[in-house]
Amino acid sequence: MEKAVPLLTQFGWLLLLSIPVACMAWTVTHEEIFREAREYCVRCSKEKKAAVQRKFFYVFTCEYCFSHYIALFFIFLTKYTLLFEGLKGHFIAWFSLVWIANVYMGLFSLIRFGIKREKTEIKFREEIIGHESKAD
Repeated sequence: MEKAVPLLTQFGWLLLLSIPVACMAWTVTHEEIFREAREYCVRCSKEKKAAVQRKFFYVFTCEYCFSHYIALFFIFLTKYTLLFEGLKGHFIAWFSLVWIANVYMGLFSLIRFGIKREKTEIKFREEIIGHESKAD
């Protein structure tokens, strides 16, 4: 019989395993390196006749949807459970990983938006200063 893993350790693993889940889901659904594949999936998710095909391709365009599959992969890879041993623990861990990963992605999105906004404001101010100095 296996020794029960302390709840604090399980929670720590939840926070840690959610990081690669979030990273992989975000990268595939948002980053430039997968842009062409994502555009193809977007097109197929709208144009395919069969609903199953449309849903299959849609998964690769939605970070929330895709994170379910990535989390399931990590549950399988690590045998991670949460609160209970066995299938119940895997099931709870799966949805918990998805939720925490999506919290991480939401925070990342806010930070990234803030940085992009600051860069845009700086560029705008530099252009104004450049125009003012040319006018003098």
